Amino acid sequence: MVDFVEEVEEQLRAERYNALARRAAPWFVVALVATILGWLGVWGFHVWRDRNLGAASVAYDKGVAALASGDQTGGYTDFAPIAKDGPAAYRTLALIQQGNIRMMAGKAEEAAALYDSAARVAPNVILGDLARLKAALALMDSAPFPQLQTRLSALIGQKKPYDLQAREALALARLQVGKLREARNDFNALTLTLGVSQSMRARAQTAIALIDSGQAAVAGSVVRAAATLPPPSASIFAPSTSQAPPSAGAAGGGEADSPPSSESPGGEQ
Repeated sequence: MVDFVEEVEEQLRAERYNALARRAAPWFVVALVATILGWLGVWGFHVWRDRNLGAASVAYDKGVAALASGDQTGGYTDFAPIAKDGPAAYRTLALIQQGNIRMMAGKAEEAAALYDSAARVAPNVILGDLARLKAALALMDSAPFPQLQTRLSALIGQKKPYDLQAREALALARLQVGKLREARNDFNALTLTLGVSQSMRARAQTAIALIDSGQAAVAGSVVRAAATLPPPSASIFAPSTSQAPPSAGAAGGGEADSPPSSESPGGEQ
Protein backbone atom coordinates (compact mmCIF):
# COMPACT_ATOMS: atom_id res chain seq x y z
CA MET A 1 0.00 0.00 0.00
CA VAL A 2 2.80 2.40 0.89
CA ASP A 3 4.52 1.70 -2.43
CA PHE A 4 1.31 2.47 -4.29
CA VAL A 5 0.88 5.84 -2.53
CA GLU A 6 4.48 6.80 -3.23
CA GLU A 7 4.08 5.90 -6.90
CA VAL A 8 0.97 8.07 -7.19
CA GLU A 9 2.72 11.00 -5.51
CA GLU A 10 5.69 10.65 -7.84
CA GLN A 11 3.40 10.71 -10.89
CA LEU A 12 1.64 13.81 -9.57
CA ARG A 13 4.98 15.55 -9.02
CA ALA A 14 6.10 14.63 -12.55
CA GLU A 15 2.90 16.05 -14.01
CA ARG A 16 3.34 19.30 -12.05
CA TYR A 17 6.95 19.63 -13.26
CA ASN A 18 5.91 19.01 -16.85
CA ALA A 19 3.14 21.62 -16.61
CA LEU A 20 5.57 24.12 -15.09
CA ALA A 21 8.12 23.42 -17.83
CA ARG A 22 5.46 23.94 -20.53
CA ARG A 23 4.49 27.31 -19.01
CA ALA A 24 8.11 28.47 -18.57
CA ALA A 25 9.40 27.31 -21.96
CA PRO A 26 8.11 30.31 -23.98
CA TRP A 27 9.61 32.76 -21.49
CA PHE A 28 12.91 30.93 -21.55
CA VAL A 29 12.97 31.10 -25.35
CA VAL A 30 12.15 34.84 -25.26
CA ALA A 31 14.92 35.50 -22.73
CA LEU A 32 17.41 33.49 -24.79
CA VAL A 33 16.49 35.35 -28.00
CA ALA A 34 16.69 38.72 -26.20
CA THR A 35 20.15 37.84 -24.86
CA ILE A 36 21.39 36.86 -28.31
CA LEU A 37 19.93 39.97 -29.91
CA GLY A 38 21.43 42.15 -27.16
CA TRP A 39 24.86 40.63 -27.69
CA LEU A 40 24.57 41.09 -31.45
CA GLY A 41 23.48 44.70 -30.92
CA VAL A 42 26.49 45.46 -28.70
CA TRP A 43 28.82 43.76 -31.15
CA GLY A 44 27.29 45.67 -34.06
CA PHE A 45 27.60 48.97 -32.20
CA HIS A 46 31.29 48.38 -31.52
CA VAL A 47 31.89 47.51 -35.17
CA TRP A 48 30.00 50.63 -36.29
CA ARG A 49 31.81 52.83 -33.78
CA ASP A 50 35.24 51.52 -34.74
CA ARG A 51 34.49 52.02 -38.43
CA ASN A 52 33.26 55.58 -37.79
CA LEU A 53 36.28 56.42 -35.64
CA GLY A 54 38.62 55.16 -38.32
CA ALA A 55 36.88 57.15 -41.05
CA ALA A 56 36.79 60.26 -38.86
CA SER A 57 40.50 59.91 -38.09
CA VAL A 58 41.38 59.76 -41.78
CA ALA A 59 39.14 62.73 -42.61
CA TYR A 60 40.48 64.78 -39.69
CA ASP A 61 44.08 64.09 -40.66
CA LYS A 62 43.24 65.19 -44.20
CA GLY A 63 41.95 68.50 -42.89
CA VAL A 64 45.01 69.02 -40.71
CA ALA A 65 47.27 68.27 -43.68
CA ALA A 66 45.40 70.84 -45.75
CA LEU A 67 45.92 73.47 -43.06
CA ALA A 68 49.60 72.56 -42.79
CA SER A 69 49.96 73.19 -46.51
CA GLY A 70 48.28 76.59 -46.17
CA ASP A 71 44.99 75.56 -47.78
CA GLN A 72 42.49 76.96 -45.29
CA THR A 73 39.53 76.67 -47.65
CA GLY A 74 40.33 73.02 -48.32
CA GLY A 75 40.87 72.39 -44.62
CA TYR A 76 37.53 73.95 -43.72
CA THR A 77 35.82 71.78 -46.34
CA ASP A 78 37.59 68.63 -45.14
CA PHE A 79 36.47 69.24 -41.56
CA ALA A 80 32.85 69.89 -42.58
CA PRO A 81 31.61 66.24 -42.76
CA ILE A 82 33.13 65.42 -39.37
CA ALA A 83 31.77 68.62 -37.85
CA LYS A 84 28.30 67.65 -39.05
CA ASP A 85 27.98 64.04 -37.87
CA GLY A 86 31.33 62.62 -36.78
CA PRO A 87 32.00 60.90 -33.44
CA ALA A 88 31.67 63.34 -30.56
CA ALA A 89 35.37 63.99 -29.89
CA TYR A 90 36.28 64.34 -33.57
CA ARG A 91 33.18 66.44 -34.20
CA THR A 92 34.20 68.82 -31.42
CA LEU A 93 37.76 69.11 -32.71
CA ALA A 94 36.59 69.65 -36.28
CA LEU A 95 34.28 72.47 -35.19
CA ILE A 96 37.11 74.05 -33.21
CA GLN A 97 39.37 73.82 -36.24
CA GLN A 98 36.72 75.48 -38.38
CA GLY A 99 36.41 78.19 -35.75
CA ASN A 100 40.17 78.71 -35.85
CA ILE A 101 40.03 79.10 -39.63
CA ARG A 102 37.27 81.70 -39.35
CA MET A 103 39.26 83.57 -36.68
CA MET A 104 42.30 83.68 -38.94
CA ALA A 105 40.05 85.14 -41.63
CA GLY A 106 38.92 87.88 -39.25
CA LYS A 107 35.39 86.49 -38.88
CA ALA A 108 35.16 86.47 -35.10
CA GLU A 109 31.37 86.16 -34.90
CA GLU A 110 31.33 83.08 -37.13
CA ALA A 111 34.24 81.63 -35.17
CA ALA A 112 32.41 82.12 -31.88
CA ALA A 113 29.33 80.38 -33.28
CA LEU A 114 31.45 77.40 -34.33
CA TYR A 115 33.14 77.27 -30.92
CA ASP A 116 29.74 77.35 -29.22
CA SER A 117 28.61 74.46 -31.42
CA ALA A 118 31.75 72.55 -30.45
CA ALA A 119 31.01 73.13 -26.77
CA ARG A 120 27.49 71.74 -27.15
CA VAL A 121 28.65 68.43 -28.63
CA ALA A 122 31.85 68.02 -26.59
CA PRO A 123 32.16 64.58 -24.97
CA ASN A 124 33.96 65.87 -21.88
CA VAL A 125 34.45 69.02 -19.85
CA ILE A 126 37.99 69.64 -21.11
CA LEU A 127 36.98 69.92 -24.74
CA GLY A 128 33.76 71.71 -23.85
CA ASP A 129 35.44 74.38 -21.75
CA LEU A 130 38.21 74.77 -24.30
CA ALA A 131 35.58 75.63 -26.92
CA ARG A 132 33.73 77.96 -24.52
CA LEU A 133 36.93 79.79 -23.66
CA LYS A 134 37.84 80.21 -27.30
CA ALA A 135 34.33 81.55 -28.01
CA ALA A 136 34.70 84.15 -25.26
CA LEU A 137 38.13 85.19 -26.52
CA ALA A 138 36.80 85.47 -30.06
CA LEU A 139 34.18 87.95 -28.82
CA MET A 140 36.50 90.06 -26.67
CA ASP A 141 36.43 92.98 -29.11
CA SER A 142 32.75 92.86 -30.02
CA ALA A 143 30.57 91.46 -27.23
CA PRO A 144 29.36 93.68 -24.37
CA PHE A 145 31.12 93.19 -21.06
CA PRO A 146 28.12 91.54 -19.29
CA GLN A 147 28.07 88.81 -21.93
CA LEU A 148 31.81 88.24 -21.61
CA GLN A 149 31.51 88.19 -17.84
CA THR A 150 28.77 85.57 -18.01
CA ARG A 151 30.71 83.40 -20.42
CA LEU A 152 33.99 83.59 -18.52
CA SER A 153 32.52 83.29 -15.02
CA ALA A 154 31.06 79.93 -16.03
CA LEU A 155 34.62 78.71 -16.69
CA ILE A 156 36.02 79.85 -13.33
CA GLY A 157 36.15 77.48 -10.38
CA GLN A 158 38.44 75.17 -8.48
CA LYS A 159 37.55 72.13 -10.58
CA LYS A 160 37.33 73.96 -13.90
CA PRO A 161 40.14 72.94 -16.29
CA TYR A 162 40.63 76.46 -17.66
CA ASP A 163 40.07 78.37 -14.45
CA LEU A 164 43.32 80.37 -14.66
CA GLN A 165 42.94 81.21 -18.35
CA ALA A 166 39.33 82.33 -17.80
CA ARG A 167 40.36 84.49 -14.83
CA GLU A 168 43.06 86.14 -16.91
CA ALA A 169 40.60 86.74 -19.76
CA LEU A 170 38.02 88.22 -17.36
CA ALA A 171 40.65 90.58 -15.93
CA LEU A 172 41.49 91.63 -19.47
CA ALA A 173 37.80 92.20 -20.26
CA ARG A 174 37.46 94.40 -17.18
CA LEU A 175 40.56 96.29 -18.19
CA GLN A 176 39.13 96.94 -21.65
CA VAL A 177 35.97 98.57 -20.26
CA GLY A 178 37.84 100.72 -17.75
CA LYS A 179 37.24 98.68 -14.61
CA LEU A 180 40.82 99.26 -13.53
CA ARG A 181 40.51 98.47 -9.84
CA GLU A 182 38.73 95.16 -10.46
CA ALA A 183 41.16 94.26 -13.24
CA ARG A 184 44.17 95.07 -11.04
CA ASN A 185 42.75 92.94 -8.23
CA ASP A 186 42.23 90.05 -10.63
CA PHE A 187 45.75 90.28 -12.02
CA ASN A 188 47.18 90.56 -8.51
CA ALA A 189 45.25 87.46 -7.43
CA LEU A 190 46.71 85.56 -10.38
CA THR A 191 50.25 86.43 -9.30
CA LEU A 192 49.53 84.90 -5.88
CA THR A 193 47.73 81.77 -7.10
CA LEU A 194 49.46 78.42 -6.87
CA GLY A 195 49.83 76.65 -10.20
CA VAL A 196 50.08 79.81 -12.29
CA SER A 197 52.72 79.45 -14.97
CA GLN A 198 55.67 81.81 -15.12
CA SER A 199 54.42 83.30 -18.38
CA MET A 200 50.95 84.03 -16.98
CA ARG A 201 52.41 85.50 -13.79
CA ALA A 202 54.69 87.70 -15.87
CA ARG A 203 51.74 88.93 -17.94
CA ALA A 204 49.78 89.73 -14.79
CA GLN A 205 52.73 91.60 -13.27
CA THR A 206 53.19 93.56 -16.49
CA ALA A 207 49.51 94.52 -16.52
CA ILE A 208 49.68 95.66 -12.88
CA ALA A 209 52.77 97.77 -13.58
CA LEU A 210 51.11 99.41 -16.59
CA ILE A 211 47.91 100.14 -14.64
CA ASP A 212 49.90 101.64 -11.76
CA SER A 213 51.91 103.81 -14.14
CA GLY A 214 48.79 105.21 -15.78
CA GLN A 215 49.22 103.23 -19.00
CA ALA A 216 46.11 101.10 -18.65
CA ALA A 217 45.20 101.85 -22.25
CA VAL A 218 48.12 99.79 -23.52
CA ALA A 219 48.03 97.15 -20.79
CA GLY A 220 45.26 95.21 -22.51
CA SER A 221 47.04 95.02 -25.85
CA VAL A 222 50.27 93.96 -24.15
CA VAL A 223 48.59 91.14 -22.24
CA ARG A 224 46.65 89.95 -25.27
CA ALA A 225 49.77 89.96 -27.43
CA ALA A 226 51.64 87.84 -24.88
CA ALA A 227 48.83 85.42 -24.01
CA THR A 228 48.29 82.16 -25.88
CA LEU A 229 45.62 79.52 -25.41
CA PRO A 230 46.88 76.16 -24.11
CA PRO A 231 46.13 72.85 -25.80
CA PRO A 232 44.87 70.09 -23.51
CA SER A 233 46.65 66.79 -23.23
CA ALA A 234 45.74 64.37 -26.02
CA SER A 235 44.85 61.70 -23.47
CA ILE A 236 41.65 63.47 -22.46
CA PHE A 237 40.08 63.08 -25.89
CA ALA A 238 40.14 59.30 -26.07
CA PRO A 239 36.77 57.58 -26.37
CA SER A 240 38.80 54.48 -25.60
CA THR A 241 42.47 53.83 -24.99
CA SER A 242 42.87 52.15 -28.34
CA GLN A 243 41.08 54.73 -30.49
CA ALA A 244 42.01 58.21 -29.33
CA PRO A 245 41.49 61.24 -31.54
CA PRO A 246 44.59 63.30 -32.22
CA SER A 247 45.86 65.95 -29.85
CA ALA A 248 44.02 69.25 -29.97
CA GLY A 249 47.28 71.18 -30.19
CA ALA A 250 46.29 72.54 -33.57
CA ALA A 251 42.74 73.06 -32.39
CA GLY A 252 43.87 74.75 -29.20
CA GLY A 253 46.03 77.26 -30.96
CA GLY A 254 48.88 77.79 -28.52
CA GLU A 255 51.40 76.18 -26.21
CA ALA A 256 51.90 78.47 -23.24
CA ASP A 257 49.97 77.30 -20.20
CA SER A 258 48.72 73.77 -19.65
CA PRO A 259 45.38 73.21 -17.93
CA PRO A 260 44.96 70.78 -15.05
CA SER A 261 44.69 67.17 -16.14
CA SER A 262 42.62 65.93 -13.22
CA GLU A 263 39.48 65.54 -15.32
CA SER A 264 38.90 62.02 -16.50
CA PRO A 265 38.02 61.18 -20.08
CA GLY A 266 34.60 60.07 -20.95
CA GLY A 267 31.32 61.64 -21.68
CA GLU A 268 28.93 60.78 -24.44
CA GLN A 269 30.12 59.30 -27.67
